[in-house]
Amino acid sequence: MNEMRGAAEPDRAPRGAPVPRLGFLGVGWIGRQRMATLAASGAGRVSAIVDPSPDHLAAALREAPGARALDSLDALLSTDLDGIVIATPSALHAGQAEMALARGKAVFCQKPLARTAAETRRVIDAARAADRLLAVDLSYRHTAAMRHVSAGVRAGEIGRVFAAELVFHNAYGPDQTWCHDPALAGGGCLMDLGVHLVDMLFSTLEGARVAHVAARLIAGGEPLTDRDRQVEDYAEAQLTLEGGAVARLACSWRLPLGRGAEIGATFYGTRGALAFRNVGGSFYDFAAERYDTAARRLLVEPPDEWGGRALVEWSRRLAAGERFDPAVDELVDVAAALDAVYSAGIRPCR
Repeated sequence: MNEMRGAAEPDRAPRGAPVPRLGFLGVGWIGRQRMATLAASGAGRVSAIVDPSPDHLAAALREAPGARALDSLDALLSTDLDGIVIATPSALHAGQAEMALARGKAVFCQKPLARTAAETRRVIDAARAADRLLAVDLSYRHTAAMRHVSAGVRAGEIGRVFAAELVFHNAYGPDQTWCHDPALAGGGCLMDLGVHLVDMLFSTLEGARVAHVAARLIAGGEPLTDRDRQVEDYAEAQLTLEGGAVARLACSWRLPLGRGAEIGATFYGTRGALAFRNVGGSFYDFAAERYDTAARRLLVEPPDEWGGRALVEWSRRLAAGERFDPAVDELVDVAAALDAVYSAGIRPCR
């Protein structure tokens, strides 16, 4: 949600490079924007499209007039394609990805890949068994600003990290009805936005493991008590990591912020801090900064056309012949951390 900026990437696939034939399953707002970015990049060919909405399908075909409109996932999987791009309701991702992998298709999936760590593990096992490239659109880690922060932390520029603060507050929230249906969404703002925060934490602090979780989930101003009937619109958690570092996470939908969004990830070390943050309440513009006591220094600033970067990179890797990448195992750790936050944050009725 709110993860695109412009349709074009500045660089295109080199001439003569193989271009993967891709099928798009789901072309609502985010799926169509990702599709347009991919087509503009030249890194892949939009060959087939499936969506139950005639309006979504018509809009997508205007963006990719050479694509075939198909009526089902099975029809898509029966087509001669190199990969499938999934942008459907979250609870459907795992099953659809497993089906595509079993049919020998590489998969690029919107986040989350699955609702739980167990589901995530099954999809990754399916990708390993099929020896197919699997990737998930955890798009914020692909921004220039976040890449700079992560690289600096890993290089030891701020010393030993002892604390991190990560936030994603959205003043608006999703307008799709399925996002508020637990059976289709699998969760609320934690599943939708918190997954990005945990991913940025773990991809920056490589090898981090969670030792303890304290959390609170809120739905409509009251404690969340039943995940089968409610989705949270506010979540906060404190993750104590093995080794003693502490990470505080908070995310929300429709929070009265006075601006569109607050998005950030700050890592505090023994020799300074590095921060990723949105600029001016924007969903699209990000900066990276270095903090030393009361001084700050700008390291990276907008513009940065990052919205479809993860998909374009996956397609280029597919064109280069890459198959299963064991690095996707880290997605299980992200899902397990979310499982732990949900477990700690729900207050059952008494």
